[in-house]
Amino acid sequence: MFQITEKAKEKLNEVISQQENPIYALRVAIGGRGPQGFLYQLGFVSAENHKEDDTEIDIDGIKVLIDADSFPNITGSTMDYEEDSYQSGFTMDNPNPLWQDPLSLKVQSVLDQRVNPALASHGGFVSLAEVKDNVAYVSMGGGCQGCGMASVTLNDGIMVMIKDAVPEIKDIVDVTNHALGKNPFYTSSERGKSAVTE
Repeated sequence: MFQITEKAKEKLNEVISQQENPIYALRVAIGGRGPQGFLYQLGFVSAENHKEDDTEIDIDGIKVLIDADSFPNITGSTMDYEEDSYQSGFTMDNPNPLWQDPLSLKVQSVLDQRVNPALASHGGFVSLAEVKDNVAYVSMGGGCQGCGMASVTLNDGIMVMIKDAVPEIKDIVDVTNHALGKNPFYTSSERGKSAVTE
């Protein structure tokens, strides 16, 4: 169902032992999808933050809560802890595909093969949050987050590419919090120019 490597168990127990407040469990959820795969939300929770529909498992004394919506996409995963001279952190080896439904797979393919390679030279990328009722919800990251030209890139580039390749998609909605963007690639002097062109 869900596994934790010995190294990750050691690190989790170490972190739990350093907490001042009692820890009930490690809660695991999928917060979205990015260019490198699933985006995970990991956090220690107290007993009162246990949700009724969470799946609870015990792995050698470590309680793990798996978010109900995330459960199908987390099943079969292994959590590890990696550390080197540059960085350290928990990682997931997840065998599940990013998307199961055919429409989402088509949109993801357009992002992977056409949109993100075009945005990469500007330090940006687009992630698919979900497809619902033939509407694709996307999130812009890197140089696209907070960029003054984000709406032009979305409407004149991304939307055109997706609708051209996946005519079933009726609209594309940007769900990015652009207020958090720090280093946009474009300045206001470059109005009218999309980062995605063919």
